[in-house]
Amino acid sequence: MKYLEVIEREGRYAATLRETDDPVPKSGEVLVRVAGSGVNRADLSQIAGRYPPPPGESEILGMEISGTRVESGERVCALLAGGGHAELAAVPIGQMFRPPARLDLVRAAGIPEAYLTAFLNLVQEGALRTGESLLVHAGASGVGLAAIAVGRFLGARVAATTRTKEKIAALERAGADLAVDTSREDFAEVIERRWGKGEVDVVLDPVGAGTLAGDLRVLATGGRVVFLAAMSGTAAELDIVLLMGKRARLIGSMLRSRSRQEKAEIVRRFEKEILPAFDAGRLTVPIDSIYPVEEAGAAFTRMRENRNVGKILIDWTKRG
Repeated sequence: MKYLEVIEREGRYAATLRETDDPVPKSGEVLVRVAGSGVNRADLSQIAGRYPPPPGESEILGMEISGTRVESGERVCALLAGGGHAELAAVPIGQMFRPPARLDLVRAAGIPEAYLTAFLNLVQEGALRTGESLLVHAGASGVGLAAIAVGRFLGARVAATTRTKEKIAALERAGADLAVDTSREDFAEVIERRWGKGEVDVVLDPVGAGTLAGDLRVLATGGRVVFLAAMSGTAAELDIVLLMGKRARLIGSMLRSRSRQEKAEIVRRFEKEILPAFDAGRLTVPIDSIYPVEEAGAAFTRMRENRNVGKILIDWTKRG
C-alpha cells in the first residue's frame, strides 16, 4: 500500500507517497480502505519528533479516518493512534462507528478526532451540564468548532476565543454566544463585562500557560478547566488561594495515549449520546478544506500557518 511520509522544510511541509506492506490486522482489528483522513496538530508534533505514537501502534501519521471495511464494504469512521494517512489501516473494532447517513464519506473523516475529543473533555472530564457556561479557547480549530457545537447541543451557554479577527464569524456560526478576538481584547475582561464575574463553569483549553490566569479569573465556584495541549507553553504561575477559594479543578486530558478499552468505551457512549444529532441535522462537520493526496504537503502547511477554520482533510478516493 501507499502512505504519506511528511517532513518539514523551512517552516513548510513536503509530503511523499511511499510504499510499504499492507497492514495485517491483529486480533480485534479489521482492515479498512481509507476514503478520507484528517490532519491534526498532533501530526505536526509527531513530524517534529515530540509526539510519538504509543508503543505497538503504527508509526505512520494520521489519527482519524473514514472508509470501508475491506471484507464487507461497510462504511465506517475510526479513531486511530496512528496509521491514518495511508491507503489501508488496521483499525481496532471498538474504535469504529458508522458515519452519518447524510454526510459523504470523505467529509465524515472530520468527525472522529474532533468530536470524540470534544465529547470526552466536555462530558466525561468536564461534566458539562445543561444551563452551565462553557469557554472554548482556539475556537476556530476542528476541535474548537466541535466543542462549541457540542456545548450548544448540550444546552450550555458558550464563549469562544480566537487570535484572528477574520475567524470570529466562524465561531458565531458554530453557535458561540460570545466570540472574542484575543489579539485585540482580554478574554477575561470581555466575559466579565458581558456575563459578570465568576460565570464560567467549564473551560476547554489547548493554549496552556498563556490562558491559565484568565481561566481561573472567570471560573465559577466549582468550575473545571480541562487542558488538552500547551501551545503557549507548559509552565505557568498558579494562584493556589484563588483555586482553593473557587473550589476549582484543573484537569489534564489526552486521548491518544488511552488504552483501546478506554477508547472503545468513549466511542460507544459517543454513538449513543452525540452521533444521532448528526443524522438529525443538529450537528455537522465544519470543513476548512479537502486536499488530494498529491497536495498533502499544502494541507499540513496550512495547519502549521494557522490558516484553517475547521477540519483539513485528505481525500484518498480520487487518486490518478
